[in-house]
Amino acid sequence: MPAIRNYIKSLFQWELFLGLRVTGRYLFTRKVTLMYPEEKTPQSPRFRGLHALRRYPNGEERCIACKLCEAACPTLAITIESERRADGTRRTTRYDIDLFKCIFCGFCEESCPVDSIVETRVYEYHYEDRGGQIITKQQLLANGERYEARIAEDRAQDARYR
Repeated sequence: MPAIRNYIKSLFQWELFLGLRVTGRYLFTRKVTLMYPEEKTPQSPRFRGLHALRRYPNGEERCIACKLCEAACPTLAITIESERRADGTRRTTRYDIDLFKCIFCGFCEESCPVDSIVETRVYEYHYEDRGGQIITKQQLLANGERYEARIAEDRAQDARYR
């Protein structure tokens, strides 16, 4: 009996009818597609995007080269080299993040004791050449300067939620 039923289903193309039924059910419903460049979806306050290094208001970089972010990174995407300055403080000479390795988990941001490395809410960025996915210290500092107002606003908003 199941063989006859299977033959009849294949003869009348039953699976095709089931697929068309699903298509017909959603044919006249409201669409949820956005026209991306013009329309943008709302972001979660917890969204983590492009990295940035912050500076103090006097212009000095915040990173003290403690290397906690490098140790906390589960994918080993962060590379830090440091040296002592004349005044005895330690600063980074190299701070690279490989965005192909990065999983944007936020561990680097949470482990930083001086709130130096942050993940901004910027998600529209691209690479034009090979090796462009590795963000250097200068690029990270430039990102921090470019998005400092937005970062400070997000930090103030986070403080209200805590």
